[in-house]
Amino acid sequence: MEFNTFVGQLTTRKTECLVLAYGPKGLDCPDLQQIDQATEGLIARLIKKGDIKYADGGMQLINEPKGLAAERLLIFSAGKETLNEQSCLNTLSSLAGHLTKLPIKSASISLEGIAVNERERPWLAQQLARKLGEAAYLFNPFKAREKKPVSLGKVSLICPSKQGLGPVKKALLLGSAIANGVNRSRELGDLPGNICTPSYLSSQAKELADQYPNLDCKVLSEKQMEALGMGSLLSVTAGTEQPAKMIVLEYKGGKTRDKPIVLVGKGVTFDSGGISLKPGAGMDEMKYDMCGAASVIGTLSAIAEYKLPLNVTGIIPAVENMPSGTATRPGDVVTSMSGQTIEVLNTDAEGRLILCDALTYAGRYKPSFVIDIATLTGACVMALGSHASGLLSNDDTLAQALESAGQTSGDRVWRLPLWNEYDKQLKSNFADMANIGGREAGTITAACFLGRFTKNYRWAHLDIAGTAWNSGTNKGATGRPVPLLVEFLAGQVSQ
Repeated sequence: MEFNTFVGQLTTRKTECLVLAYGPKGLDCPDLQQIDQATEGLIARLIKKGDIKYADGGMQLINEPKGLAAERLLIFSAGKETLNEQSCLNTLSSLAGHLTKLPIKSASISLEGIAVNERERPWLAQQLARKLGEAAYLFNPFKAREKKPVSLGKVSLICPSKQGLGPVKKALLLGSAIANGVNRSRELGDLPGNICTPSYLSSQAKELADQYPNLDCKVLSEKQMEALGMGSLLSVTAGTEQPAKMIVLEYKGGKTRDKPIVLVGKGVTFDSGGISLKPGAGMDEMKYDMCGAASVIGTLSAIAEYKLPLNVTGIIPAVENMPSGTATRPGDVVTSMSGQTIEVLNTDAEGRLILCDALTYAGRYKPSFVIDIATLTGACVMALGSHASGLLSNDDTLAQALESAGQTSGDRVWRLPLWNEYDKQLKSNFADMANIGGREAGTITAACFLGRFTKNYRWAHLDIAGTAWNSGTNKGATGRPVPLLVEFLAGQVSQ
């Protein structure tokens, strides 16, 4: 989708759909006043009749409006009160969903009627571009009768003057890049496990690197991982015929001497639970156990498109977890790349077994800090539902920056503690640690496990088990936390 800005007379604007917000200012909004006068009081009459009102998600479409050059006029409710970020994002999502269903190729949108707490026009522009791009996502490669793709291809954001247009244009580009990254992540997540294997993920990473000159990709084989001593990771892939891959994407947008930020994404392309087999109901959703990996690919795609001036390295341990005669058994002891030994009490707690070796490997890059992203624990779903991702960190400044980025993007997180009392639950009689810490505080003990491999750098863990995909009739990957990660990375540049 192509985005640009427009400054000028709305009444003579030739577009397939002119879109205006009906918000707290009511008809005192200059753009609504201009259109009301051109249409001989039509807006005021519709408000008086109740056709236009402050209803959540309210839309009023007027075809061939008299007095306007636009083919259609769409008035959408922006609420009677000043909005917070989340309410505004919900409103823009409703608008995007409506617009992308119309048989139009272009639209001109004014957001002057919207009022958002402590947010300026560039923030609104970014979120509009992002929500429109996300609404255009269509996944149906396996349907005999495919839905038609969204026809909307060009969107102009109407601005009151040329003053301050630079930041608005940059915000539109960033929002569009985030949407493209989100959709790339969603597509990888929605693919079935028989297609999206570790080898497929590595091929997609290589294709992404081929698109951008400052993005490089290398893939470690099982033989190379064995030579590095990644016994923990390889124990997870022991029961499948699909070879494991360690994917490394290096984005070099900053100065050569700048330390990279490292993103580590869990890439279990299908998780049966291994010998600790999962229940059959809902097991199909375990194709989403690689959404951490997908979010890393989506984030690197977005920052490469936007040309963010940072050095960012993505590390993706990609495996399939299956039961067989060669699979790791409960009670087995494995040795991680760090040299620490692990008693595997539950083969369904496999994500931490691949992440710990990837986190050790991340230390080789002398990172400024490391963030891992993983669909790690059902306990996080029970604690936070689908609204917020779990955040745990060994660095308060890093955690606060992620919390702030989550609030700005609407892709929110909630921080949980990393206390020694929880870490003690990982005690094993036969190894340096067990891979599970019992039923209590499962999200925290999983992070405590990872924390044992991140002592040498600043680190944060994002548990996205509740936010990476939707279940039920709207089943599908969400692309989270790509908006959070890109917002956070962009914030690092501004600092």
